[in-house]
Amino acid sequence: MPSLNFIGGEKGGVGKSVTARLLAQYFIDRSKPFVGFDTDRSHSSFTRFYEGFASPVVVDSYEGLDTVVNGFETHPQQSVIVDLAAQTLAPLARWIKDSELFDVFAGLGVAVNFWHVLDDGKDSTDLLGTLVDTFGNRPNYIVVQNYGRGNDFALLLGSQSLSKATAHGARVIALPRLHDASMRKIDARNTSFWKAVNDREGPNALGLLERQRVKSWLQTSYAAFDTLPL
Repeated sequence: MPSLNFIGGEKGGVGKSVTARLLAQYFIDRSKPFVGFDTDRSHSSFTRFYEGFASPVVVDSYEGLDTVVNGFETHPQQSVIVDLAAQTLAPLARWIKDSELFDVFAGLGVAVNFWHVLDDGKDSTDLLGTLVDTFGNRPNYIVVQNYGRGNDFALLLGSQSLSKATAHGARVIALPRLHDASMRKIDARNTSFWKAVNDREGPNALGLLERQRVKSWLQTSYAAFDTLPL
């Protein structure tokens, strides 16, 4: 089953683009065909790190958003990753409602996944509740505790927001923290995660143990992804 994956969280700085990049690398390493779209016009990191797989799209027009899904007719086995900018839920919800997207994609046999990436603050948890209130039981919810942006998710785990999400079958996964220095080097060099692991001799190559830490981080993240409807 192919999947349409909206990587969101509504809040800036929670790790949405890193999650989109990680999912892209997962699809590449699992030989799953996909295409990506980047709605963040402020830094477009998804497009920058995975050039050739992702392209920019305007989220505040129906024509732009239609581009995200039109490919399912010509490439029915190809999944889609959409890296959502902060504060895009309102225009996205209008487009989904007016286009009857959930009914269309149920007919096509495509899983619609809303990824909610969180730090450990109250805003992230509250925004999860807003997401579930907006779409009810129509999509799959994937709640991502990003340990790169927080270390204590007790507020989320005891929240009404998570209770509402799990009542609709939400999956909750943990995204482990990658060592800060390694992530900074990868970001500064516009390096894909594959290149970070495999480049040993280039001018931007990571050291032996840095590469091993990235490899371990990918393996742990992929094990969580293997449990999801992707």
